[in-house]
Amino acid sequence: MAGSYGAGRLGPLAGVRRDPVPPVACRPVADPYRLPSTVVPSAYDLVLEPDLDAATFAGEVSILVEVVEATTEVVLNATDLQIDSAEVDGRVAEVTLDADHGRATLRLREPVAAGPATVHLRFRGTLNDKLRGFYRSTFKDSGGTEHTIATTQFESTDARRAFPCWDEPALKATFAVTLVVPEHLFAVSNASVVSEEPTGDGRRRVVFERTMKMSTYLVAFIVGPLVATDAVDVDGVPLRVIAAPERIALAPFALEAGAFALRAFSDFFGIPYPGGKLDLVAIPDFAFGAMENLGCVTFRETALLVEEPLASRGELQRVADVVNHEIAHMWFGDLVTMKWWNGIWLNEAFATFMELKATDAFRPEWDRWTSFGVERAGAFAVDSLASTRPIEFPVVSPAEAEGMFDVLTYQKGCAVMRMLEQYVGEDGFRDGLRLYMAAHAYGNTETGDLWDAIEQATGQPVRSTMDSWILQGGFPLVTAALSADGTAVTLDQEPFRFLAGSADDVAEALWSVPVVLRTSTGEVERVLLDERSRTVTLDTKADWVVVNAGASGFYRVRYSAALLQALLGDLAAAQLTPLERHAVASDTHSAMVAGLAPVPDLVEVIRALASDDDPDVWTSLASSLAFLVRLAHGTEAEDLATALVRQVAGPALDRVGWAPVEGEGDRTATLRGVLVGLLGGPGQDPDVRARAKALFEDWLADRSSVPPDLVDPVLHTTARLSDLADYDRILQRFRTASTPQEEVSTLVALSSVEDLDLFARTVDLYLSNEVRTQNAPLVLGSALRSVVGGRVAWEAVKRRWDEINERYPSNSISRLLAGLGSQADPSLAADARAFLSEHPVPQGAKQVAQILETMDVNARVLTEVGPTLPDALR
Repeated sequence: MAGSYGAGRLGPLAGVRRDPVPPVACRPVADPYRLPSTVVPSAYDLVLEPDLDAATFAGEVSILVEVVEATTEVVLNATDLQIDSAEVDGRVAEVTLDADHGRATLRLREPVAAGPATVHLRFRGTLNDKLRGFYRSTFKDSGGTEHTIATTQFESTDARRAFPCWDEPALKATFAVTLVVPEHLFAVSNASVVSEEPTGDGRRRVVFERTMKMSTYLVAFIVGPLVATDAVDVDGVPLRVIAAPERIALAPFALEAGAFALRAFSDFFGIPYPGGKLDLVAIPDFAFGAMENLGCVTFRETALLVEEPLASRGELQRVADVVNHEIAHMWFGDLVTMKWWNGIWLNEAFATFMELKATDAFRPEWDRWTSFGVERAGAFAVDSLASTRPIEFPVVSPAEAEGMFDVLTYQKGCAVMRMLEQYVGEDGFRDGLRLYMAAHAYGNTETGDLWDAIEQATGQPVRSTMDSWILQGGFPLVTAALSADGTAVTLDQEPFRFLAGSADDVAEALWSVPVVLRTSTGEVERVLLDERSRTVTLDTKADWVVVNAGASGFYRVRYSAALLQALLGDLAAAQLTPLERHAVASDTHSAMVAGLAPVPDLVEVIRALASDDDPDVWTSLASSLAFLVRLAHGTEAEDLATALVRQVAGPALDRVGWAPVEGEGDRTATLRGVLVGLLGGPGQDPDVRARAKALFEDWLADRSSVPPDLVDPVLHTTARLSDLADYDRILQRFRTASTPQEEVSTLVALSSVEDLDLFARTVDLYLSNEVRTQNAPLVLGSALRSVVGGRVAWEAVKRRWDEINERYPSNSISRLLAGLGSQADPSLAADARAFLSEHPVPQGAKQVAQILETMDVNARVLTEVGPTLPDALR
């Protein structure tokens, strides 16, 4: 483009000291995805000139490097870029691109000597629509005019799509970014603006401060018709939310949560916030939930913008969680970073752990750790499969790194962190973290560095204990039996698997299990079960004992029949916490799925807990009840299963009522929503369905007329039995949604329709350009879960497989397919296995294997348990 380079011409690396980089041992070049260590970067000066109308960008970068040993080749990363020129210390280099491995090799006629040098490159690229690298996002204003944003998403290995760089987490450097943009557009990056000046051609040159030393995947720059809130001063750190103009009014809750998190984490880590400012930026099209770019965190709109008065607790909690998660990364991930992508799990697991701690402190009444106990059920389910994986495993290629972002990384990783903290004590755990952060600030670490720091602070065998949890897949089943005289508890551990025989490969696996016991007398015992069996002698005679007291342990518990009866028969006296009650229900459900317990045992637990008033306990019960209804679908047992739902959930809804009561807590409102959704869906309760339909009419007339926690179950209940008129009204609300949450909730509700013609229309909608590519995999996954229309959705996915893989973010394909994991039809399972063997998903190979095995598990339960349901449910 004429004049595209002139306005952004780079000068010398102003203000950058040419201090030598510490020597680095030269790495063998055997791994084509790892860069040689002969040249190491220390500072980047980057100028970018995006053209939003043409969907292109041009740029140049000067990189201060340290040449460790004389070489005629400089190898760095570049993908989907046209490199127009390259120089090393002013000498022209020949450029060779390796598209398969995302590398660029700069070849010189004569060697460049060891010592400092400057690499200078000019390049061009396309603002893609794949939601990675430097990409374009669009939104329409209320008048229907479409606007374009240029934004970035670099983790794990996509900085190389925006500028040539050393794109590995251990190769940290500083970054001075300059953006040349149209005068009317907003521009933001990791650091504060140093200067802005017009270029004389309708554009302006925006120069940002140099960042701290950090990894390339944390660099960010965004240009578009956006606006920012006024900055909130958080102990000297300016905090803003940035969004599309018509959505900026939805920012106050995120600002409140963000300010709380900044203060909380600065105190917890004992280190001030490492950046100069913090912007939270809502992006209309975003593949993940959010991204922890230092000082410039990007979010999916539903994870940042929310209309607080009309939002459910879950929607508010989602925003608080994600804001807290990303701000925690400013320390754990940005300031201290993993050396390589095998450490992604620790990055994300720890941020999830800190997100929950912060949300729990921000809104104690939400009881966040209890709701996490329900959320980790997904990790338990995957980890019960033969196709599970260790939390940490070797990562070679970018596709393998992409596959790390799963439920095992986030939920299981966080769960074992919480288990460790609760066992060694919160103070010692925090002291160990502070040692770790202080020792490794601005550097890179391995997982063991954290365990060693906590071990130093607590004196506990942390490394050996945690290695048993992160370096092998799966988890143990701990069986507990109380002696006849009540003076001893025998604990046994064995690997837990859903499918009989699939545990043969881990038959010898052993975990160091932090077991906490609480007895009927109030006695508490802490035991590290690091052997196959152990008997614990009690100080006082007990009538019953709670294993996994506090329910923070990541393992299943199987009580002896006598011990389980004693617990269930004395629930009030046992004073089980909500999370402990959830654990009893969840453990029993899993035992039933694994063939270790009959359906009547599960039904007994459900009935015993039916008087519970905790929403998370009821979420667990609702999951089990819905599973039984699904197994019974289309058989003589279906009426019995739906009747069971009504028998246990109906009285619970009668107790809480349909209308909020003055002074009731947020969790009561959540419980009401869970019960309405359960009765209106799997329970097929005609009275609840009629009441939900009436509330739907009220909601269409006035969004504030329905309690926020009832909106989602009301939508799904109405959609289930909707005719064309109701269907079209839900569809219209999707098209005119006033908040990001409403846009998604109305869209997902359409997957609940039971009329197959309307369901097919829903699937066509989901596959159309009307649905954002960030949302389409989510809603298609919901359609694949449908009891009525799952096969219809699957046939559509197969027909349009090539289009799906071309249009949608690569990391979302396995998430889309996850909906198949709810299906139990053996023929559908066989068809899915055959199709996916011919159409592999390399970036989600492990997740696909887990989905297919889950279908096999469901099919086995349907075959073996299905025939027993009529007698079990009568």
